[in-house]
Amino acid sequence: MLRSTWTTGRRGALLGASAAVVCATLTACGNTGDGYVAVGPPRPSATAARPTGSVTLVPLDGTSKSPTASGTSGPGPAPAPMSTPGPSSPPGPSAPPAAKSGGSKASSPPPTPTPAPTTAPRTSAPPIPAALTWGTPTRKATDKRWCEDVTLGFHNSGGTAVRSGTVTLGTHIIGSLGIDWATIKTTEQLPTPITANARKNGTWTVCVDAWRVPLGMHIETRDVSAEWH
Repeated sequence: MLRSTWTTGRRGALLGASAAVVCATLTACGNTGDGYVAVGPPRPSATAARPTGSVTLVPLDGTSKSPTASGTSGPGPAPAPMSTPGPSSPPGPSAPPAAKSGGSKASSPPPTPTPAPTTAPRTSAPPIPAALTWGTPTRKATDKRWCEDVTLGFHNSGGTAVRSGTVTLGTHIIGSLGIDWATIKTTEQLPTPITANARKNGTWTVCVDAWRVPLGMHIETRDVSAEWH
């Protein structure tokens, strides 16, 4: 004897149809005993087997989650909320970038170029100026007591020629007893030019006033001085 339970509605109609199919199957297999046909879902067994392999969970919304070996995956750590500075707390100055660590070697300054030795220009030494010397005057009497011819030899030992100059002669008036009564100076022109390291003679007729040399007196030219350029 089969017992079936009918449930109204759409779900009941489906369950009734399933029960009728089960009953027909049992009749065809020769099962004539009394029994009940389960029309509802089977009850879960207390000893239901659990999956032994790893289970991969695939999300339906497209986000990727890393699978776990135990078959279960817990929620990941929640992202830290981002804080935005409000109007009352303006952002402070940014910290300077940290210096890179490493064995960087400080660049050494370029070597100082050695200046080339300079040769001082040769300057010509200034010429040695003229240096005039002379000897003792040579005197020669004339037909007048108050005049005589005087000759002088000059030597220029310098490096520059004597272009012009004068010679001053000092003539002494000597009395009959050898007394030197006076000295008269006479200026004459030098026998220029006198070149460097050269010698040259000059002769002049030196005279004094006639009244200075009375009868019995004479003159002697002894003193010499010169100026030249």
